[in-house]
Amino acid sequence: MPRSGSNAPRRWIVTGAVMGLLSVALGAFGAHGLEARGDPRAVELVRTAAHYQGVHALALVLSGVLSGLAGAGSAGSVWADRAGWLFAAGIVLFCGALYGIALADWPLGPVAPFGGVSFMAGWGLLAVAGWRLNATLKGKC
Repeated sequence: MPRSGSNAPRRWIVTGAVMGLLSVALGAFGAHGLEARGDPRAVELVRTAAHYQGVHALALVLSGVLSGLAGAGSAGSVWADRAGWLFAAGIVLFCGALYGIALADWPLGPVAPFGGVSFMAGWGLLAVAGWRLNATLKGKC
């Protein structure tokens, strides 16, 4: 993972916004395009993936906001940046596996748990970033 810097807030806010847009588009495709195929399992997998992608798109945005509030190079920014990387990895691994299974019948089931662990670790690091943010802001006041 690269060191947190002045680009970290922008990186996670933009990435989160794009992931949010894609989650809505893929969710709509699952609801409308896949239902026409008559494959309820694929519809449910895409619905689940789009839901998790949307939630973690917001987590990416939050990582960027916390990183920006903390200030480049601060402990809060470093932890928020690390959380962002884990959320991004979780989207690729967890959601990507579900999309791959639903849309192409790829045998990616064993990959999904690694994405779930990435999501959980990201939330843990975001908590650390929030804790460190408090200490950073106290020093600025």
